[in-house]
Amino acid sequence: MTEIRPFTITTTDEDLDDLRRRLHATRWPEAETVDGWSQGIPLSYVQELCRYWADDYDWRAREARLNEFPQFTTTLQVDGTEALDIHFVHVRSPHEDATPLIMTHGWPGSIAEFQDVIGSLTDPTAHGGDAADAFHVVCPSIPGYGFSAKPTAHGVGVGQIADLWGALMDRLGYDRFHAQGGDWGSMVTTLIGVRNPDHCMGIHLNMPIVIPSTMDDLSEYEQRTMSDMDEHSKNGTGYSKIQSTRPQTLGYGLTDSPAGQAAWIVEKFHAWTDNDGHPEDAVDRDHLLDNVMLYWLPRTAASSARLYWESFRNPPFDIPEVPIGCSIFPNEIFRTSRRWAEAQFGDKLVHFNTLDHGGHFAAFEVPEIFVDEVRTCFRAMR
Repeated sequence: MTEIRPFTITTTDEDLDDLRRRLHATRWPEAETVDGWSQGIPLSYVQELCRYWADDYDWRAREARLNEFPQFTTTLQVDGTEALDIHFVHVRSPHEDATPLIMTHGWPGSIAEFQDVIGSLTDPTAHGGDAADAFHVVCPSIPGYGFSAKPTAHGVGVGQIADLWGALMDRLGYDRFHAQGGDWGSMVTTLIGVRNPDHCMGIHLNMPIVIPSTMDDLSEYEQRTMSDMDEHSKNGTGYSKIQSTRPQTLGYGLTDSPAGQAAWIVEKFHAWTDNDGHPEDAVDRDHLLDNVMLYWLPRTAASSARLYWESFRNPPFDIPEVPIGCSIFPNEIFRTSRRWAEAQFGDKLVHFNTLDHGGHFAAFEVPEIFVDEVRTCFRAMR
């Protein structure tokens, strides 16, 4: 049960042939009846993306790039969960006194989000940085995502994942560590700070869940935040309504159709990235498909969506007992103001910065800015 097993992403030729066959045989719907994305991801773009995926995208090269990072699996069990095989990237810094850091993705993300920041975080001196900012980086795949096991019983929500991550860091020999996350990773990371303050030294969030403390005298920034949240609530939450109520039903179509799986995910890269009207303005096509492949290959459409069913019913809003840093990117789904964050986190808030570029997938979109924010945040906690 305590064994740490080396892991390599391996894909059979049969799986890749099946993917190409399905893409070439896609039965397409008619085109949308409006210009733009208001009815969903446009037919012409999905067809173009899937043609590239089938004929030009080189998964073998992308697979080899992802496999440059040491990966492992280990079986973990904490109160409230079944025993689960957890897949994770673990890159130790060449600087032995580096600080351990666990980073958690969300939906529709994956460990692929971090491929362009791991090098700078683990070996800052090779990327123009200071050895004092070095981290030993651990990037696990959430249960039901990527190559981690899919829970076979209900009960694995964000709190249980936070406990699993504490157990993982303990197994790796890291008694003290920092934690970082966005999207679901933000909630998991927050709960690490709540539930494991004896070992977690501080957290960094790039989508902090902050409840506005007041609606009086709203600043221009806060007014925009509330306006964007109202628009998101009206027109941007269909995916979460489905995933939090009928993840199983959704899973049949997405697991069977790669075009459907890609469209379901890439639409969010249009909505949530800092782009000029097209998702590939923010994240290039190969990176987008790397991420989609980590849903398609292990067939995680239903199991990844199920985290919404598990966690939306009773979302936790506990306040961490450890130092907190927040980086607010301009095209994030929810953007808190400094005064709202200070009201919620009090003197635990040691870093707060509002950025000019980037969105929900900050490590993918603006890796250099993301790295600088992580370094600056945890430098303030030394």
